[in-house]
Amino acid sequence: YRLRLPKELVGVHDTFHVSNLKKCLADVNLHVPLDEVNVDDKLRFVEEPIEILDRGVKKLKRRWIPIVKVRWNSRRGPEFTWEQEDEMKHKYPHLFSSATVGRATEISGRNSL
Repeated sequence: YRLRLPKELVGVHDTFHVSNLKKCLADVNLHVPLDEVNVDDKLRFVEEPIEILDRGVKKLKRRWIPIVKVRWNSRRGPEFTWEQEDEMKHKYPHLFSSATVGRATEISGRNSL
């Protein structure tokens, strides 16, 4: 079968075997506008941070590493990770333009970063 795809999906292959197609009963509430979906030139989903939710400090033996809890726009739904603050400031400075994060929380233990 050949599908009529919107012009925004011009790079997507438009021919599918019938076994790949399923009946879809669209729910308007679940509709995601195409302009909100970020894909690169090879049509791979691009995950980007949305906001900084919390601030913390990772305690190592002799060092304290500032970290931030980040909410990402994941294709699997909301996703939260702890990232090093200096790396996030370098890559995404716009997330730190306002005082939206609270006070630091100490995070200790192995693999908590």
